[in-house]
Amino acid sequence: MRFAAELHLTIPGADPGVTPNDSGLPGLAVVKEIVGALLTWGLVACVAGLVVSVIIWAVARQQGNYGYASGGKTGVLVSAGGALLIGGANAIVAFFSGLGGQI
Repeated sequence: MRFAAELHLTIPGADPGVTPNDSGLPGLAVVKEIVGALLTWGLVACVAGLVVSVIIWAVARQQGNYGYASGGKTGVLVSAGGALLIGGANAIVAFFSGLGGQI
């Protein structure tokens, strides 16, 4: 029990002093370009999903097919939510990174 008590007292005060940096690994600029391209592709996919979902929603509603109309509505919401999350990815990560630094 004595060892556990000593371990408990020493770990919370230990700070390794590690912080993110831009010079730690080579190729960081390439990785940033790839992630930026993935963000672009994701937004393009959200626009395409939104357009297709609105068309399905409108046509299904006009034809009285409420099952497909409901699916179209769901597609609109999913596409809009995806665009919101992709567009805000940097802000979301920065927010939670800042919270994690306060722990």
